[in-house]
Amino acid sequence: MRDFTEWLAGFRSAIAGYKYYTDFDKIYRNVDNIRVELNIMNSLIGCENIEEEFVNLYRRYPEILKCIPILIAKRETDILTVDFDGEHIYNFKEKNYPIEDYVTFMRETGLFDLMQKGHIQNLVDYVTGVEAGLDSNARKNRGGHFMEDLVESYLIKAGLTKDKDYFKEMYIHEIEEKWGVDLSCISNEGKTEKRFDFVIKHPDMIYGIETNFYASSGSKLNETARSYKNIALETKDLTFFKFVWITDGHGWGSARNNLKETFEVLEHLYNISDLEEGVISSKLV
Repeated sequence: MRDFTEWLAGFRSAIAGYKYYTDFDKIYRNVDNIRVELNIMNSLIGCENIEEEFVNLYRRYPEILKCIPILIAKRETDILTVDFDGEHIYNFKEKNYPIEDYVTFMRETGLFDLMQKGHIQNLVDYVTGVEAGLDSNARKNRGGHFMEDLVESYLIKAGLTKDKDYFKEMYIHEIEEKWGVDLSCISNEGKTEKRFDFVIKHPDMIYGIETNFYASSGSKLNETARSYKNIALETKDLTFFKFVWITDGHGWGSARNNLKETFEVLEHLYNISDLEEGVISSKLV
């Protein structure tokens, strides 16, 4: 029997590679999509009569509106504001307000002040910085992808071949159709659809694998542990299917009790140290 406390003590604080922190390729692509419009807007920097010049610029190049949301670090084309006149939903794609209202938006959000008073010198450079800041919000998703990539590297190291021995991102109905099995115990008789990050297929066994990494705590961890405990219990009597969960991260420190409950009922619950010790080859191949 494995000791849960000892197993949990081996969890990592991070699995971040160099690309985890900032995805500059994506940033450059986003900026390039509006580079022309930003350069047109650059003509407003330092303008004394910036509101009048903005109206004139818009009349010649109405497409400049689409680059305004990112100037206040928003990706959405619809932006809600509230003032004494009530709610206003500005659409920067459909242009649902007269230009005078967009002037008000630029003035009240401080964008005119930003450009007129020389706080910035170039909107392309400015938006590149904004995009870098917004990209930091995607780190949690990248962490999940790093974990998937790590697990996949160990599947390959164990001698498995993609789309032959293992498969990525398979839904329950795809597993059932491909190999003629019944997994309705997981899908609540077809009412819910579960997708596994990886599926390993052997002649007499199917392994459905979930992977994740939690560097920080949160309510999602308890929910995840409970959900995977349920899958472990729902599938425990199946002779052709085993559920596998590979997880790690110091975030589990605050949710250790729920994780322990799953640890006690799920045979195939592993961490990165287990991967390094060859658990794929010894248990799943």
